[in-house]
Amino acid sequence: MLMTEPLKMGKQAAEAITPLSGEVFGALINLSGRRRFTSQRLVLYALLASHGEEGGAAVAREALGLFRAAHLALVKGDSKLPGIFCAELQEVYFGAPDGDRKILAFIALAERALAAIEQGRSDAAAPLAELVRMTTPILAVLNQITTVYEEQSKRHALLMKKQLRGVITEIETIARQAKMVAFNARVVAARAGHAGREFAVVAGVLSTITTEIDEMVKAALIAA
Repeated sequence: MLMTEPLKMGKQAAEAITPLSGEVFGALINLSGRRRFTSQRLVLYALLASHGEEGGAAVAREALGLFRAAHLALVKGDSKLPGIFCAELQEVYFGAPDGDRKILAFIALAERALAAIEQGRSDAAAPLAELVRMTTPILAVLNQITTVYEEQSKRHALLMKKQLRGVITEIETIARQAKMVAFNARVVAARAGHAGREFAVVAGVLSTITTEIDEMVKAALIAA
């Protein structure tokens, strides 16, 4: 299926704040990198096919299919990927860089060049030459887009670290309060003598729990 219409997403969707996992960011960066690799592979094997390389056209077709599928998943999303999830991506795809239109134009040109090569037409040289000419400009666009994914991933990681430290701070506050309660409980239990034994046991358990929380907080801070 040819993609000739821009896959522009709505402004509201682009501006929505979507929490993404590190795994999803990794998949996005890898898929964006795949577009770069397959764009080069596509052009290389189209050239080889034009010189009679056996199987060259099939490899070029496969590369084109991977390139198209990666672009579709990155822009529209699927069951695992969010598509356009931030204003920066909206801009690089549909703003001044015009990434989506350029990528779709590259796909359409590759289709024409490959069809002409596969059919052995005499006019195959022109679209192939244009495809080769577009290789460097399209790679620059793809690099720019990949950089956005990488920057968003770093920003997300810093935000998650900041949120984790905030949660740890709250846990530390609760632990300190629990320690005070445990200490006061022991004092009350001591004054109550025999009648306060069970209360003292509860206070001891609470003190142990707060110590364990301290150890967990230290480990979390190291990880953060």
